[in-house]
Amino acid sequence: MAAQATIGTDGGRDDSEHILEELPPEKLLDTPSFRLIRGGVACMHSVETVKQYVAHENTTEQREQVLRLLHQRAAELRDQE
Repeated sequence: MAAQATIGTDGGRDDSEHILEELPPEKLLDTPSFRLIRGGVACMHSVETVKQYVAHENTTEQREQVLRLLHQRAAELRDQE
């Protein structure tokens, strides 16, 4: 039972820091699966984090669909502030 109690917890760390550690821009954005990228972007909870992924995408692939998704997520986060 103790294992079940800890599933899904991150030890109190900020979600934005967690995604940067687990899926840094080069790891998340280098996948060919847009579905996986979309899932990763949904886990971003700060505009600063999104900016780091935008910067990486701008220096590598420059895919319009990915950049549009990142800009949309940043707008959503700004609206929540």
